[in-house]
Amino acid sequence: MEIVIADKSHIIYAEIICETIAEAAKVRGTGIAKRKPEYIATKMENGNAVIALDGETFAGFCYIEQWGHGKFVANSGLIVHPNYRGLGLSKQIKQAVFNHSRNKFPNAKIFSITTGLAVMKLNSNLGYKPVTFSELTNDQSFWNGCQTCKNYDVLQRTEQKMCLCTGMLYDPSSKIEKEDKKIKEGVFKRLKNIKHTLFLKDKK
Repeated sequence: MEIVIADKSHIIYAEIICETIAEAAKVRGTGIAKRKPEYIATKMENGNAVIALDGETFAGFCYIEQWGHGKFVANSGLIVHPNYRGLGLSKQIKQAVFNHSRNKFPNAKIFSITTGLAVMKLNSNLGYKPVTFSELTNDQSFWNGCQTCKNYDVLQRTEQKMCLCTGMLYDPSSKIEKEDKKIKEGVFKRLKNIKHTLFLKDKK
């Protein structure tokens, strides 16, 4: 199994990717926004997607979307072909697209809206936190993409404040703050130990 950043050579899989997403929506009975092959092809051409292949056979896929002039990115359309489910492939794809997003858009907040408990768990393991929709992008183009979801009427009725999906956010700045705090705590402990050692030395 190989998981790679998709490019023009993978456009031949755009059709089956869209079909797999559509079938998954029917089986789950939950909201999954549909996408056209042309849209998926554009993601591949721009290097904003990862694809899993078993030789030349399609196994899984996920793509990146930019919103709010690059302030936000979303890892969307995570899908694994039925023949490859139950193998932990979704976790590997999620990790791959997350790493690609962090490398390509290091300062962007990465968000996700999903009804799937499995995806929520994957997001949580990567450092995402549950948030209200108000903390996500206000780029209307993103929310317009929900129109093909069966639950879109719920989103409209609540003025885009909530839906059946759960909003989750990874904020790189909060991670930096935590790392800075750990560094400061480490420095403080070292200084404290030095002072303690000097104090004992003075008493001798």
